[in-house]
Amino acid sequence: MTNVTLPNAESHRLSFYLAMEEYVARHHNEADDLFFLWQVPPSVIFGRNQIIENEVNIPYCREHGIEFYRRKSGGGCVYADRSNVMMSYITRSDEVQTTFARYMEMVCHMLHDLGLPATSTQNNDVLIDGRKVSGNAFYHIPGHSIVHGTLLFDTDMEHMLHAITPPQTKLDKHGVQSVRQRITLLKEHTDLTIEQFKTYIRESLCDLSFQLTRIDEEAITNIEKEYLNPEFIWKRKPAFMTATWHSAH
Repeated sequence: MTNVTLPNAESHRLSFYLAMEEYVARHHNEADDLFFLWQVPPSVIFGRNQIIENEVNIPYCREHGIEFYRRKSGGGCVYADRSNVMMSYITRSDEVQTTFARYMEMVCHMLHDLGLPATSTQNNDVLIDGRKVSGNAFYHIPGHSIVHGTLLFDTDMEHMLHAITPPQTKLDKHGVQSVRQRITLLKEHTDLTIEQFKTYIRESLCDLSFQLTRIDEEAITNIEKEYLNPEFIWKRKPAFMTATWHSAH
């Protein structure tokens, strides 16, 4: 598998990496499967069919500077920050079950090699000792499939709880403890730092590397505009939201 890199170490917002997946799938996936890691500022990403008000605590996100984006894959709402590792996998396969199975096996095997008892679920989560450490989602464009997910290395538990709109049963003083009982963090299972862990992932999964160009970056930024369009984010014309969104992003 080939690891895709950018021409510099500049950090981007989450929407850029969603656009990067699309661009790479359409223009740089002639043969080998492709893969890249990314990290983002505090952000919430929700599925293509979800109603934003039902999934995102919009006032909390705005108060704490947490960005929110819609993706083109299905699945649930996810909080991410720079203490998480996000993964993108691009393949020419069009078949959902085969692609997901291969990806989940790949991630679990990578964790097994660290001595971690990782297992996968039918909901496309990865667990360690029965607790969630990774959530993943899928979509495809003609001739290509894209799987993306998060690995919880570390995270801000308060933001994770409050940025995503939780069921009423979680809205009590024990909310964070409740979340912690269902998830685990990789930092609790390895002595590696997050940068060492990222290096391990790349070396474990990829045997080749490919660097995009500045021209590629410009094309990705052009695709990114769709993800930043309020009509895409809100799934309607947000007459009273548009100005606020553009001023915040």
